Amino acid sequence: MTATSSDENDGLPPRLSARFEGSFAYLTIKDRLPVITTKVVNTVYTYRIEAAQLHGQDGATDCKDIVAKLSKFRNELQTDKAILPLQPDGEDDIEIWERCLEEETKANGGTPASWFTSPWLYVECYMYRRIVNIIRQSNHLRKFDPFSEQKKAALKQSQEALVILAEYQKMTHGKGIDCFKEFMEISLWGNKCDLSISAGVENSQKISPLAQLANLRNKILVNDSDKLWRVLQNSRESKAENEAVRMDIVLDNAGFELFTDLCLAEYILRTNLADVIVMHYKAMPWFVSDVGQDDFSHTLNYLEHQENDSLKKLGRCWSQRINTKSWVLQGHPFWTTPHDFSAMQSVAPDLYSELAKSDLILLKGDLNYRKLVGDRQWEPTIPYVEALCGFHPAPHCALRTCKADVIVGLDDGVAEQTAAEDRDWLIDGKFAVIQFSGMIRT
Repeated sequence: MTATSSDENDGLPPRLSARFEGSFAYLTIKDRLPVITTKVVNTVYTYRIEAAQLHGQDGATDCKDIVAKLSKFRNELQTDKAILPLQPDGEDDIEIWERCLEEETKANGGTPASWFTSPWLYVECYMYRRIVNIIRQSNHLRKFDPFSEQKKAALKQSQEALVILAEYQKMTHGKGIDCFKEFMEISLWGNKCDLSISAGVENSQKISPLAQLANLRNKILVNDSDKLWRVLQNSRESKAENEAVRMDIVLDNAGFELFTDLCLAEYILRTNLADVIVMHYKAMPWFVSDVGQDDFSHTLNYLEHQENDSLKKLGRCWSQRINTKSWVLQGHPFWTTPHDFSAMQSVAPDLYSELAKSDLILLKGDLNYRKLVGDRQWEPTIPYVEALCGFHPAPHCALRTCKADVIVGLDDGVAEQTAAEDRDWLIDGKFAVIQFSGMIRT
């Protein structure tokens, strides 16, 4: 099942789409996506001076060409023009996007796919891929990340919270389930710092991530963290003497959230719950603040050059973990396609097989959640496992703060009670889930 296939006969709920006027999908495409595109235009235009210094007049010309193409593209978005095929740009995923466009056009009765009629997940992913497509066609700016400075600024502006968390981790030696849950929740709430949901407006962590935990605990609508503990414990007990326990993290945002993920990974290794952590990053600039390989490298370099001793030591320790391969970084084109994860086994069997080697997979953030459950209008009480539509390479868990109007796996009455407390509960990032899928050996 792909993100663009027809819902007519598959028995599944319709996909979220801007065709439902007034929905969050509609407001995203109408308001947020044009703002994000405009910020990219401004970033590239500003960069023309530096590009000229680096590449001569050809660099400045590249910037002007990109700005012109992006401005035309923004107009397509705002006036609901047909989705256009991507141009060849040296990436390996062009054929995947061509098939998706064909499927969506077919699902639309032969009418070309467009911004306000097609599935939200498809067109939002397409926007970011199209931005990269335009940049990739330049001569000198092919690897330019228009979101890089925003991500770096978000990390720097979270400095005080970084220090608090680094100091706390240095003092934490507990190996029990309560300490494990605490680091899991720190990583969960790190997901509140998301530059795509804020349309690129500064959204760093400014208060202590520890001071919030107790007050936020009742905002976790489903909390399966005890099951994660048991999975890792069982994995350790069932392994042969020299066999490694492996955990995977499918990363979401750079900046403070990535730091919380790395603190969780450090705790997992330091307490012998796992031997290897595999971290999956995006292979191209994505959803403003998603982690790319350069963002990961920048984070470790930033930490290593801080005056604060705890941050500096963490940076050095984590660089060493990369060198010793107790942390492994992996990128794959599938993460930047519009496909549901239920399509992974057929679209990217190599990635599915790689994930199947894991003892536990953590999938961070809202976009991963939307892809896990197909971005559909599910009833909130539908079981989480059912909404996954067969995706299960290994035991896995979604750590997600709610920033899109889709949620599953809630007990009866929880959605209604939460909506009475906060009418924007599905989209404002104030509520969260830790939802697990997998068998647990007792």
